[in-house]
Formats: sequence, C-alpha cells, structure tokens
Amino acid sequence: MPLPVTQGVPSLFFRRAAYERADLSRAVLDTRLGLTDTEFRVEGDIVALGPIYDTEALGVLVEELEARGLTYFDDFFELSGSWPEWLSVLVLGATPR
Repeated sequence: MPLPVTQGVPSLFFRRAAYERADLSRAVLDTRLGLTDTEFRVEGDIVALGPIYDTEALGVLVEELEARGLTYFDDFFELSGSWPEWLSVLVLGATPR
C-alpha cells in the first residue's frame, strides 16, 4: 500500500534491508527526530520517517547514517516536501526489474 508523504516538510526513506543492516533503533530515531507513532511507517521494502520538523536533527542523522556505511540515495534519501499543495505524493517500493 502506498505511503502518503506530507507536503512542505521533509521525510526520510530507507530501503528496509539497509535500515536493518545499520542496526537502527526506532525508539532512538523517534526521540531524536520528535516522531509520533504514526510518523514511523514500514510498507514492504520501505521504511519511512516523517514528516520531520526538526531539520537540524535530520541533518545530523544523515551524517551519522553515512558514517555507519549507508549510501545516500542508494540506501536512504530525504524527500524535502517541496511541491505544491495541490499535489499528493504517495511512496511505494519498486519491484526489482
């Protein structure tokens, strides 16, 4: 099922395998980013965090993810939320070709 993405605020997406490989803790991420239970979602091969209102904490986290060996864009990426309000964005993991 596609995950809705909030307009105007960043969200962070992971390949599920990369998230698990990095040994990340949901509780730690929730606390650091100020997430609620509905702002941490897993659907198929995608882990979605957001909307993330603390952009400074997001920047620090991205640096830490790279230090853990994750590759930006291949393993995870941040979607800025910069699109018009009249557009809805839904995310769904792609089936490998």
